[in-house]
Amino acid sequence: MITLLRNARIFTADDEQPWAEVLAYKDDKLIYVGKDEPRTEGEEVRTIDLEGRFVLPGFIDSHIHPAAVAMSSWHIPMPMFENVRDLLSYVKDYGDKHPKEEVPFLYFEYYLTNLFGAEGPTKELLDTAISDRPCLCQDFGDHMHWVNSKMLELMEVDASTPDPVPGLEMFVRDQDGNPTGWVKEMAWFHFADKMYEKIGWTPPIEVTEPAMKRVLDFFKSKGITALFDGVIESEEQMRVLKNLDDRGELKVYYDGAVRFWSYQDLPGKIELLRHYQKQYGTKHIKVQTMKLFLDGTNESGNGAYLEPHVSDPEGKNYGEIKMEQEELKNCFLLCNDEKLDVHLHIVGDRAFRTGWQAVAAAKKEAALQGKEWGSQIVFAHCELVAADDMGKPAELGIAVNWSCHWSGGYFGDEAKRFIGEEKWNNMYQFNPMIRFGAQVAFSSDVITDYELNRANPFFGIQVANTRIDPQFPLDEGLYPGGMRPPENARIPLETLLKGYTAAGARQLHWQTIMGSLTPGKLANFCIVSENPLEADPAKVKDIDFGAVVFEGEVIYGEL
Repeated sequence: MITLLRNARIFTADDEQPWAEVLAYKDDKLIYVGKDEPRTEGEEVRTIDLEGRFVLPGFIDSHIHPAAVAMSSWHIPMPMFENVRDLLSYVKDYGDKHPKEEVPFLYFEYYLTNLFGAEGPTKELLDTAISDRPCLCQDFGDHMHWVNSKMLELMEVDASTPDPVPGLEMFVRDQDGNPTGWVKEMAWFHFADKMYEKIGWTPPIEVTEPAMKRVLDFFKSKGITALFDGVIESEEQMRVLKNLDDRGELKVYYDGAVRFWSYQDLPGKIELLRHYQKQYGTKHIKVQTMKLFLDGTNESGNGAYLEPHVSDPEGKNYGEIKMEQEELKNCFLLCNDEKLDVHLHIVGDRAFRTGWQAVAAAKKEAALQGKEWGSQIVFAHCELVAADDMGKPAELGIAVNWSCHWSGGYFGDEAKRFIGEEKWNNMYQFNPMIRFGAQVAFSSDVITDYELNRANPFFGIQVANTRIDPQFPLDEGLYPGGMRPPENARIPLETLLKGYTAAGARQLHWQTIMGSLTPGKLANFCIVSENPLEADPAKVKDIDFGAVVFEGEVIYGEL
């Protein structure tokens, strides 16, 4: 049977036919998109008058962490305190109300990184609030952790303990090499099993079907019909996804990434990726990408910069880069040989420059060897980019990915103390890259249950369009209207809609089957309550999803 939707305002994301009024699909495919109703003689047709409602392609979140969200439901949400005294009081009060017999390990999220100096918080400070059991506070950037003395003791981490990944996953130390209590990335996790064994408790971090389904149900309700998972957390995650798909319950196209740390460990990680492909690949599930963190976060000062920290009196601290150009080039070459894509976490301007220079060198070397280039290199975040480098993604075929809901005040102005006022005022600039012709896709990069609500694409679209975060606006006394400067960095709504649909499909090599409402592609689309292009810019996030259709099946709402 053909389903025909008429009298609609249809945003197709197809440049050859940007707008339509009629859409028809049969089974899982679109068979007609246009202005007039098609001829359907001899076919059974169900016709639905949408009465002018807005239709757009299913959203593609091209950088998110569904398993990490599913694993984080046991974390303790913490208000965003603006001083250490109130934070410690909250932590202590929670511990007093929930004894260690009830909560053996306290995991709080989040604290503002700029509450502390460049050396970070100390275990002794956290001990004043909680000392009878392990306690961890996660920073707002999701890359730094503050732990107490009891946690270090139970993990058996001391001055003699080597860092898991020097320069990346590491314990900040004092002059004598003793851990201070500030931990970069997931260094603590490598020693967590010792702690869990001693306290006789393990947190519920398994990726279970109920936990994953809860996250996927949220995606359905917000029109997300395809996604890229920034890091596959475990084999159990893949098993859960395949089981759901085998039963017809997945209802999303999934692309996942395997993380690597160096050229040395890359072959082994590629082997793991091949295992995932063989064991868990389906029509809806693929694993095609290697993931690398090239630097850290601007809020913690461990991004990689072209100029030293403004707060460094000696002018020697340029942040941290995890891999230099030559090694990165070799990683790109190996992945191209393996017909795999590479997705890089990049926040600092030096990391961005090192990245594009490595891409250029790799493509040149491959050409000299007579090899075709097929690997899609993706630079995620790109928060700080030198003006001279803005044209490089278009020139070199590098795809760019931006997490829209970061565009306002989500991370505050914490990065200023490292990069200075001028550079901070020019962060999150994507319009110049787009004008040069770069492929820029949009995403949420949501990683915990705490922020899952921000994975709503319309929430991200609103923030990227206005540069104002409705949940975390900047201080209006310093930034008029709470808007993050500069105003010319606001991304146009139509660009955002295409970036969340067509550009995401191109990034993930799905452009022939999704990303636009084009005959022959999948019937993946949303019917929403309001035209976002005409809505109040401050209320785009409130647009309701009346129906979400996946492969011709209504998976949320009703037609």
